[in-house]
Amino acid sequence: MQFDIRRFDIYRKVPKDLTQPTLTGAIISICSCLFMAYLFVSELREYLTVEVQSVLTVEDPVKHSEKIPVFINITLPNLACTYIGLDIQDDMGRHEVGFRDNTHKEPVNDDKGCRFESHFLINKVPGNFHVSTHSAVNQPENPDMTHIVHKLRFGMDLEQGKDVKGSFNPLENLDKTKSNPLSTHDYILRVVPTVYEDKKNNVRYPFQYTYSYRDMLQVGHGGRVMPAIWFRYELSPITVRYTEKTKPFYTFLVMICAIIGGTFTVAGIIDGLVFSAAEIIKKAELGKLS
Repeated sequence: MQFDIRRFDIYRKVPKDLTQPTLTGAIISICSCLFMAYLFVSELREYLTVEVQSVLTVEDPVKHSEKIPVFINITLPNLACTYIGLDIQDDMGRHEVGFRDNTHKEPVNDDKGCRFESHFLINKVPGNFHVSTHSAVNQPENPDMTHIVHKLRFGMDLEQGKDVKGSFNPLENLDKTKSNPLSTHDYILRVVPTVYEDKKNNVRYPFQYTYSYRDMLQVGHGGRVMPAIWFRYELSPITVRYTEKTKPFYTFLVMICAIIGGTFTVAGIIDGLVFSAAEIIKKAELGKLS
């Protein structure tokens, strides 16, 4: 006897003349197709979405360098650029007054104020940097340290478009222009090392930080008020590590098969129940129900 591979067909076909189309069946079929299309689009969007996972570790993520880059952009609307300078200190003995490298000053308010920007490196030890008039040859009569912090960043800048919940620039656009002009502004910063690894295994180190704030009157030698804007920092031993993850393609295929198979199964059950109920009602109306 000749072997027929068609015996293995588990999807046996029923001739069309043995099937009966119904209105309810058509409605259920259309609704099922629309429902499957909606679930397919939702699942496709979910598959294409990049998930960012975070974990906490105790480590130094930037082992190749003992320095941390810092970027500051701040406006002092009532103090001329000639008086403004940046001083840097830390627990390793560093003490620089009037840091000038990678520093830019732009006059504002008809040269009465200044927008100050600087990029520099700090050691991985507690310390501070402060905007002051300490390095100026001639001191102003009434130094006004009211200011707006546009940006203060530690480490690398996080790439645009990265939707990460974190504290990368909490001082952004902080306005202290209503403060006492002679007050010293003191920001205490807790810097948290951060690692961001994208799905292509590219790694960036955008440090996060939290801050607390206080202002006070600081009197120097001879009873002269010497206000400044202090940023005192300390590094946390905890590292936050972000990793981009995408779902594997096989999970997407499994979900699509589940959507199609589940919808067809449930729709078939509903259609069968509706058809059976309609047949029972017809028999009852004709008095043939027994």
